[in-house]
Amino acid sequence: MKRTNPPYVIGIAGSSGSGKTFFLNCFLDHFAPAEIALISQDDYYIPAHTKTREENKLYNFDLPTAIDRAAFYHDIQSLFNGRTIYRQEYTFNNPALTPKTLETKPAPILIVEGLFIFYYAEVNTLLNHRIFLHAEEDIALQRRLKRDLIERGYDEDDVRYKWEHHVMPAYRKYLLPFREQCDRIIINNTDDPVPIQAIVDEISADLRSKALKTL
Repeated sequence: MKRTNPPYVIGIAGSSGSGKTFFLNCFLDHFAPAEIALISQDDYYIPAHTKTREENKLYNFDLPTAIDRAAFYHDIQSLFNGRTIYRQEYTFNNPALTPKTLETKPAPILIVEGLFIFYYAEVNTLLNHRIFLHAEEDIALQRRLKRDLIERGYDEDDVRYKWEHHVMPAYRKYLLPFREQCDRIIINNTDDPVPIQAIVDEISADLRSKALKTL
């Protein structure tokens, strides 16, 4: 069954290590499950074994072509049309993890999250509100190292190589040019959660009055 009105769509993007995961979790906590839906670009990676290797045998996941762009857009459109979507969770090619089947139901508020959401013109045009998260490069790198070394068990040399040759070039080319077009730029250079929580409180209250006032 189609929705009478399209969802209010928020696009959230930022550099690796900018604190997107914490921001998103805080944001989702402000709403009931029936009020908000989240679709993440990360769940649409093309499997690594189908990609071309570089000379050093490291895959480059930080390119727009690393994402199944058509499937990503198709599922966004499905949520617009009131259809529940199902997608296999992306596990970052970790064989120790069993991917879950993710179910996302349509809701009056839709969050679209990912590095390329502003670069993909067909996705960008659907966004009602754009949020850009930023952290200084050295701070973002330390957060990336902590995540990849501890949580994902990656080799530090690989992480640093990808940061220099994949992550930052992609950020500068495919995301940074859209920064000044965003409605809200959030600087997140501290690990203190209080400032981010205060910003989320403000945005959520405003969003509730805009997107949920007729519910």
